[in-house]
Amino acid sequence: MLQLRRNLLSVALASAAALMATGVHAQSAAEPANDQETGNDASAQTSDTTTLDSVVVTGIRAGIESAISSKKESTSIVEAISAEDIGKLPDISIAESLARLPGLAAQRVAGRAQVISVRGLSPDFATTLLNGREMVSTGDNRSVEFDQYPSELFNSVTIYKTPDAALIGQGLSGTIDMRTVRPLSHSEPVISIGGRYQRNSLGSAANADDDGNRFNASYIDQFADNTFGFAIGYSHSETPIQENQVGLYEPWKQVSDGERPGVAGGTWYSDGIKALRRTGETERDGVMATLQYRPSNAWNSTLDLFYSKAEQVDTANQFEVNLGNYNGNYTPGLDILDPEINGNGTFTGGTVTGVYPLVRGMYNKREDKIRAFGWNNEFNVGMVQLVADVSYSKATRDEINLENNTQLAPMPQLDSLRLDYSNRDFSQIVPGLDYSNPGALFLTNTIYGSGYGKVPQVEDELRGYRFAALMPAPQALSWLSDIEVGINYSDREKNKRQPEGNILLGAQGDTTIADDLQYGLVDLGFAGIGRIPTWNVPGAVSRYMVFNPTEDASYLVSKAWTVNEKITTGYVQADINTQWGSVPVRGNIGVQLQHTDQSSNANYWDGTQPAGSNVRPFEDGKTYTDVLPSLNLAFEFEHEQTLRVALARQLARARVDQMRAALEFGVDSSTGRPGASGGNPRLDPWKANALDISYEKYFGNRAYVAAAYFYKDLRSYIFTETRDGYDFSELVADYVPPPGSPPAQTTGNFTAPYNGKGGSLQGLELSASLPLDLLWEPLQGFGIIASASFNDSNIKIRDPESASSVGDGDISLPGLSDEVYNLTAYFERNGFEARVSQRKRSDFIGEIGNFAGNRTLRYVVGEDIIDAQVSYTFPEGSRLGGVSLLLQAQNLTNSPYQTYAASKDRPLEYIEWGRTYLFGVNVKF
Repeated sequence: MLQLRRNLLSVALASAAALMATGVHAQSAAEPANDQETGNDASAQTSDTTTLDSVVVTGIRAGIESAISSKKESTSIVEAISAEDIGKLPDISIAESLARLPGLAAQRVAGRAQVISVRGLSPDFATTLLNGREMVSTGDNRSVEFDQYPSELFNSVTIYKTPDAALIGQGLSGTIDMRTVRPLSHSEPVISIGGRYQRNSLGSAANADDDGNRFNASYIDQFADNTFGFAIGYSHSETPIQENQVGLYEPWKQVSDGERPGVAGGTWYSDGIKALRRTGETERDGVMATLQYRPSNAWNSTLDLFYSKAEQVDTANQFEVNLGNYNGNYTPGLDILDPEINGNGTFTGGTVTGVYPLVRGMYNKREDKIRAFGWNNEFNVGMVQLVADVSYSKATRDEINLENNTQLAPMPQLDSLRLDYSNRDFSQIVPGLDYSNPGALFLTNTIYGSGYGKVPQVEDELRGYRFAALMPAPQALSWLSDIEVGINYSDREKNKRQPEGNILLGAQGDTTIADDLQYGLVDLGFAGIGRIPTWNVPGAVSRYMVFNPTEDASYLVSKAWTVNEKITTGYVQADINTQWGSVPVRGNIGVQLQHTDQSSNANYWDGTQPAGSNVRPFEDGKTYTDVLPSLNLAFEFEHEQTLRVALARQLARARVDQMRAALEFGVDSSTGRPGASGGNPRLDPWKANALDISYEKYFGNRAYVAAAYFYKDLRSYIFTETRDGYDFSELVADYVPPPGSPPAQTTGNFTAPYNGKGGSLQGLELSASLPLDLLWEPLQGFGIIASASFNDSNIKIRDPESASSVGDGDISLPGLSDEVYNLTAYFERNGFEARVSQRKRSDFIGEIGNFAGNRTLRYVVGEDIIDAQVSYTFPEGSRLGGVSLLLQAQNLTNSPYQTYAASKDRPLEYIEWGRTYLFGVNVKF
């Protein structure tokens, strides 16, 4: 398949080159179904002022030609997706569609593409907009979780790889702008209804089915002589969660002689392993609505509403064993017989005795809500266009995590296991005892306690106000067409809380879990274990246990924080429309001036204070101003060839959790030296000077081939490190040293994120979209879309917070895959459509949420995902005209998700989510 992909990519690029050499110019057979919002004036981010073409082109070609038109007409370097392209791909969210674009890659979470990496940089470096307005996030940081955005609700998505001065909320790697439909861009009413049934190949387990469904409906209409338009869309999905996983504890570490009986000193060793079947369901509802009023060319008013609610409930039913000689003080203790050590000094298997496995139920319920409102008004006063826009968005996340720990009784029942680690399949754990009888497994105070729980909560709120004016350039500046000036103000507040606590046994003491709470057995045979019980975890907690979460314990205080940002952006931009010799030139030149006032407040644990007064408030922050110039030029040569050059100063604001004021503080009583670790509200953004060059050859709107090179000189980067000389004067002001101890010093070590020197990032992107009848007429209906991206960076970082999995040396940029490939082959004729899509990326460092709910870094094995679809649309005028039948398959090769520590012979996770098959019906009136 790898060779096939490379061959097809070569064919695509070579074919386009041949067409250019022979001067073939293929024009579109029909105009695109819509015009993407690619203009860069004041309205480009807050309203679609272009009208849709009256000629309707259907099928995959409509989406492809519209996206090509958007890319061709833009003054920036962009990628685009149209409504047809999104709506007919086998994608439950925007993320999968975005991941197929040149220079973009997705990271899977719970089997779904969730976050997007643009040009080899982690999601933190990109900004996501909805109708030109920056969006909030339900995560701990800024990066949007795209699986919460149903693909059916969006008309287009534009990815700006180069910014302009009028692009508010721009990112350093790119800006992703999701667009909903404009009802007055349609000439007639539209009603569309679709439904899909889906099934997961792993099958049902525990209390969770393997099937789900999707339903969507949209309605667009125009009234009062096309002066008032209304659009509404609804999407519902119920997606099964079925997952098989084997995971090893982190960190892998080198043990000393005798530390692990039977294992020689210096061996790399993991202190535990688990195997699980995760079951559950994700239910998501999304609604969008747009009201548009345009009584005349002098006034256009557009109101946008968006709402999304997602609830995920799942339980990991798992078998787990500690291999670190931590066994509740039972004897005999751990011993490892016939250990297998590979040539890299890594423990890869053997027989372990004296261990005490647990059967655990790990329950998670998460509810996410996103609300967004935007009201845009455009006024044409003579030759001047005025724009006023107000927006509000809010995201909330409420989560509960519960665990039950059970063990065989009577105590102790030590076991012997056979281990066989693998980095290409599931590692094997073969126990000597039977763990399938729920009547023999007791809730009790195991080596991991009887249970533990967390109740994380996130709230992200953003208000925005924008005013702009677009006016003709003075006649003396004949090389300019328009000048735009504007100001934008945004006020963002993000709050995080995470109460936690032990789940203790109730008055009844040790107990089995009653039959009415049992779900049956799940098969962990894929890991060599056999069957284990599953049960209703929250039901067991309610009946047998006591859970009182708190956030004022010493290790929990720093997990609660608030971050505030107030950003005022002023800008001026001039649109270029001139000719250099015989070459037409268009583009823009401008500058943004950003003033930022950022602060954070939190409590911290002060171990120097007497009991009862250890929790103390702390607030910090700073203000700063950034100047961001930008230049975009598009040189248009004969035969529809375009050369683009862009220069810009770009920035991306620090991760929100890095800006938290929360910290852990103490004073060494023997030296009086203070020390702390935590966030840093004084962080400056990541900044880069960027150069982009893109060559594009078009064949009308039917096809294109492009090669783009980018270079980013990152002037600063954010590193987590320990620095001396931090001023702790405020925190030690009330310190009273213990008798005989020295007074507190005012400076000490602080481990936190800091701004440091950056480096360079560069990449080459090759892409082509070709209907094959351009090469040979009998291939009418066949086509390919292919891209290849190659990235490289000299930036090396060292992250103490994540050293457990990526080592304590320098590592490459998180999110950076050296190679990313995308290929879609399709056929469309007479209502029949078929397509196969493949996306592949090389190994990268991913950001993972660990057991403590904190960010950690792990090496992720490169993924190769293949999706497919066939459909048939009955012709207009027939009895079933407007009806489409479709069959889709996701993750056809059941590509696993794998992570590892430092080298691939030290696996961390091996996960499979199975294949998903869908059958659907779409009806359009």
